[in-house]
Amino acid sequence: MLRVNAMHDAIAEAAVVLSEAQMIEAGHGPPPCAYSFIVFGSAGRKETTLWSDQDNGLIIEGEPEEAKEKYFEEFGIRLSLMLADTGYEKCEGRVMVSEPMWRKTLTEWKEQIEGWRTQFEWEPIRYLIICSDMRHVAGDRSLSEQWLDFYHEGFIDNPKLWAAVLRNTVRHKATLNLLGQVLTERFGENAGGFDVKYGLYIPLVNGVRYFALQHGIRKTSTLERLEILSKEYQHLPEGVRSAFLTALKMRVNTPYSEYDGLLSGSDFASENELKDRRLMSELRDSLLLVRRIHRVLQRQLRSAERRQL
Repeated sequence: MLRVNAMHDAIAEAAVVLSEAQMIEAGHGPPPCAYSFIVFGSAGRKETTLWSDQDNGLIIEGEPEEAKEKYFEEFGIRLSLMLADTGYEKCEGRVMVSEPMWRKTLTEWKEQIEGWRTQFEWEPIRYLIICSDMRHVAGDRSLSEQWLDFYHEGFIDNPKLWAAVLRNTVRHKATLNLLGQVLTERFGENAGGFDVKYGLYIPLVNGVRYFALQHGIRKTSTLERLEILSKEYQHLPEGVRSAFLTALKMRVNTPYSEYDGLLSGSDFASENELKDRRLMSELRDSLLLVRRIHRVLQRQLRSAERRQL
């Protein structure tokens, strides 16, 4: 997976360079200031499979200016189109460098983040959580470092924010029934299959991310976060790393389809794959760990909410 993500980074870096060249060729000139091209989601966590959509943004140096805004608006549109032409589908949630919300000067980013962390509704907290996986890919790294400094400062002594983040974090729980049996899809084209992404992978990512945020860990990779948590804090259940590796293995092996030259994963392990007893045993053990982590987080949430009464 490291090689796959290094490939994705190299493609993104090349797209940035080519987009700059396009801007010069089109008469817009070179960038008027420094910028940092950043990624979120699985790309930010270095967990992207062979096929991926776009989850990216831009941090622009300095204060907002009309000329600067016009340049980077065009640059962002060109870069997003180039990535789409390369095979990276546009993000359904519009988390892309072509969108104003995710393309801002450092000053504007700080204002936006401050707004999100003073509202405790679902949507602004969701955006804040997306930002926790931010990773620099190209351009001026110092801008992303300043961005990260400001981002993490906002969690210090902010119990209402922690409670809001927890409420979002516990949304996805283990897909096991009361008897501890794996719950599979009942209807549709994936009937009999298992949703690897939202049934196993995302709950693990969410739990580990929350604990990492709690301890000010800036690493974005789930495995790197786990390594630090297990060495320095030792409060995660044993076997979480193994469960996460099972999630990654299952994600990589899910079937994919091709449409108009683009590869797209289904995120589902098929009913036939689940007949493999060894895989099913690994999946069940992993989901039992997800359940344990979810219960720990639920207890933290109840405690946080009681303190606010």
